[in-house]
Amino acid sequence: MDYKQAGVNIEEGYKAVEKYREFTASTANSAVLDGIGGFAGMFSLKEFIKAADGMEDPVLLAGTDGVGTKLDIAFRLKKFDTVGIDCVAMCVNDILCHGARPLFFLDYLACGKLDASIAAEIVKGVAAGCRETGMVLLGGETAEHPGIIPDDVYDIAGFAVGMADRKKIIDGQKIREGDVLLGIASSGVHSNGFSLIRKIIPDLNEDFGGIPIGRVLLEPTRLYVKPVLELMNETEIRGMVHITGGGFYENVPRMFPKNPALQLMPVIQDPLKPDYNGPWKVPPIFSRIASGIKNADKSLADAAVNKTMFNTYNMGIGFVLALSPQDAQKAAALLEKRGFPAWEIGRVEKSLNNTSEICFV
Repeated sequence: MDYKQAGVNIEEGYKAVEKYREFTASTANSAVLDGIGGFAGMFSLKEFIKAADGMEDPVLLAGTDGVGTKLDIAFRLKKFDTVGIDCVAMCVNDILCHGARPLFFLDYLACGKLDASIAAEIVKGVAAGCRETGMVLLGGETAEHPGIIPDDVYDIAGFAVGMADRKKIIDGQKIREGDVLLGIASSGVHSNGFSLIRKIIPDLNEDFGGIPIGRVLLEPTRLYVKPVLELMNETEIRGMVHITGGGFYENVPRMFPKNPALQLMPVIQDPLKPDYNGPWKVPPIFSRIASGIKNADKSLADAAVNKTMFNTYNMGIGFVLALSPQDAQKAAALLEKRGFPAWEIGRVEKSLNNTSEICFV
């Protein structure tokens, strides 16, 4: 018995690497010292220092994440070129919350049985996400796990490294009572809550506004890097939140400083209330998910379903900024100009219980 008979096809791995080369090359810049194929990706410190010109105290920031069970949707639809974008977005949107400009990315692709063409389509998406954020795809790893992962199953994770000047790191310390919470539109469901979606929407060919609902669910996570970094040069951003796993309830409070003396809390307008007449319109896909939850358990009250939705999904808002009231309108206009609709969705108020727990009104 040889390695191939044991379940690991080295030749297919070589084919995959060859297919990756053009994608990684499309993201390279002068900081990259070698292409893929070595034992490590190399990123020039000289170029790093050059990129840090004007920074008094450059700090590296890093984040890691994956795509989760959204991958199941991709494989059922046999559309593999967008989940790599999701993987990049889940990492870079997180480090962006502290004001980091992304520098490079590495991915990890695991499968039961490698198909070089499928792996290449996934990495093609990773490269697309890197190009959109001005980041280098520095390298990665592709691993076969026969007998542990089923033959037709893939998983992808990655990590991003970025840079920020220490004095400009956004950590919520400047958030004050009265600040505006500006929500930036999502592109759809993004990459969270798919274990629930797969239970309540089993038919990916279900008609949804004239297209299969699976295609709507597969829309890749929005990348907020370029417009937000541009905005940071124009105005002061006091706090930022990526609405990811845990929805609003878990993520928005993370923006606030760990300083009990400030006693601040986010107060969010509830777009699901019958009397709400603000600009935030929850996209129809979330109504479909909510109806699926309700149909799965008809004993659930509407309030319980809504709590689940806001505790799981982005509800049409993928990123939230805290800004002074005088800066909010300017920020919204700049974001709109860049193709990122943004609206005032709430305010910062004094805490009712000495915590930064979110409050919907």
